[in-house]
Amino acid sequence: MNTNLQKSYDELLGEAKELAILNSTMALVGWDMETKMPPKALNLRSQQIAQLGLMGHKMLTDPRVGKTIESIEKDPGYVDMDQFQRRNVYLARKAYDEATKLPEELVFETAKQQTIAVGVWKKAKAAKDYQMFRPDLKKMIELRQKAADILMEVKGTKTPYDALLDTFESKMTADKITKVFETMRLGLIDVMKSVEKSGFKPDTSILSRSVPVEVQKKISEAAMDFIGYDTKSLNAGGRLDETEHPFTNGYYDDVRITTHYHEDRWPSSLYSVMHEGGHAIYEQNLPQAWMYQPIGSAASFGIHESQSRFVENMVGHSPEFLSYMLPHLKRIVVKPLRGVKLGDFVAAVNTVEPSKIRIEADEVTYGLHIIIRFEMERDIFAGKLKVDELPQAWNEKYDKYLGVEIENDSEGVMQDTHWASGLFGYFPSYALGNIYGGMFLKKLRRDVPTWKKELRKGNFQPVKGWLVENVHQKGNLYDPADLVKEVTGENITVKPFINYLDKKYGKIYGF
Repeated sequence: MNTNLQKSYDELLGEAKELAILNSTMALVGWDMETKMPPKALNLRSQQIAQLGLMGHKMLTDPRVGKTIESIEKDPGYVDMDQFQRRNVYLARKAYDEATKLPEELVFETAKQQTIAVGVWKKAKAAKDYQMFRPDLKKMIELRQKAADILMEVKGTKTPYDALLDTFESKMTADKITKVFETMRLGLIDVMKSVEKSGFKPDTSILSRSVPVEVQKKISEAAMDFIGYDTKSLNAGGRLDETEHPFTNGYYDDVRITTHYHEDRWPSSLYSVMHEGGHAIYEQNLPQAWMYQPIGSAASFGIHESQSRFVENMVGHSPEFLSYMLPHLKRIVVKPLRGVKLGDFVAAVNTVEPSKIRIEADEVTYGLHIIIRFEMERDIFAGKLKVDELPQAWNEKYDKYLGVEIENDSEGVMQDTHWASGLFGYFPSYALGNIYGGMFLKKLRRDVPTWKKELRKGNFQPVKGWLVENVHQKGNLYDPADLVKEVTGENITVKPFINYLDKKYGKIYGF
């Protein structure tokens, strides 16, 4: 690399580092808002977050950044840069071009509205009053519509919603997702029908036996120890806190997770810790040499969800993990699990039953929850669905797809925080994560045939090591579909995930 090119490239990485540090600071402020912030601070916090967001936008859109990128691209030595350097430049260019199209006023207003809307959503959800939330949701949708209209051109998408999808899953479109989800929907329905025809009904009362919160916290510690998420040592890079809606937040050496505790639904906290822990170990095992660089981030939200749901479901709900974990759980909770047999416990935690709440859904029906949200988002930004119509549309889809009746909007259209946060386009990532996970599992089976035996012994390292080597350590070197093909040798396909479900639940339900 010639001297001028090296200088420009170093400048670009320096600018990327400053932005990464600011963004990690914003993440910490956001974490505090959800876990420790006093209620009175909401208005102040909305301004703090908006101001930090505006600072980040100004840094990203500084004309000097554009000139630096342009000088690199025009340099004769650009074609000789290696794969990592060229990817850094590509990602910087993509971020710059998109950000420079968004007016500062819109960025500030959106960041402020996110904080306000989440605060109102919490109160409205507690009060079961959608009308309390409706005005702020309407404003958030309008702000995201403005951004989507602007980003359509720079991203080169056909629709505003495609522009929002690209933010979370690069190069993914609503048309592609519709086709993939239709195949998934049919596959999930087939598995559900097989479960229903089996006639087997697991005893789920095991899972509703009262377990005090303080005892559940010990279960959380056991789960974190199993996956190697360190919150205790002098070199710990994580911590666990409580919040209304579990999430993961952080960057490399400071990645924090949250959970919630319900005394009459104690497995909920176990699996939220496994899920968020999957997110966390992905972030913590990105290549240290790439820290602060554009390639030193996760490939996409769908890839992120593949890691969290892999740990939560393909590991955490597996008979092998449960055979290891049940004796430990019995020692922790004692009476509620006394006399419980392994087969009954495996069947209970893997019960397939349509439900109202996405985060409580089983592996088989979960995808249908996501399809509902995807279809509604697609229609919102196509102008086919208005804010006043959302509760009814939600309830009708839950009746049609899952056969359940929604009794109030808190368990319906207001159950998730995503729309209050303006994260339209995020939901498809969850189901894509399941699909990616199924493909990764197929490859893991070939590469590490003893992985199940190791889980029975309480050894997560072979699985974790494979994920680190094949997914985590590749950072953002590839777009998600390209990463999946790089790891598995296949284009995106639903078949491995459906085969996994069919085999697993066939053994549990006897079909």
